[in-house]
Amino acid sequence: MFDQIENRLIHKQTIDKIGSFYFYDHFMVSEINEGVIVSMEMVLKFSNKYTKKYYPVDKPFVYIANRINSYSLDPTIHLESKNLLPNTRGFAAVAYNRLNYEVATIEQLFLNIPTKIFSSLKDAVIWANEIIKE
Repeated sequence: MFDQIENRLIHKQTIDKIGSFYFYDHFMVSEINEGVIVSMEMVLKFSNKYTKKYYPVDKPFVYIANRINSYSLDPTIHLESKNLLPNTRGFAAVAYNRLNYEVATIEQLFLNIPTKIFSSLKDAVIWANEIIKE
């Protein structure tokens, strides 16, 4: 799947029982495992160990949630994201079914950065690159 993306993969991190994360030059892609319940504690731990490593505060990036699976996330976590990762320039969700689309629509209400929902990862990456160029 990622062979089609024309951006340099910096690092791939797979975390048992959570999912896989792909760090590119100016965007990261998450693929959370089926049934995971994403907590604030999990987000803090991951961000401090990985996200801040590849995207220090002076390096803007876009977060892409590639929702190939169904999982739970308290959308209020997004309210803290501005403080946790102030260099996040956009949030994209790739939804492959109606339920994931509706969940992503609700999550948008909790974000104060540009957000968009896509039906393909390729379109989300194109948008992420456009956001970074602005």
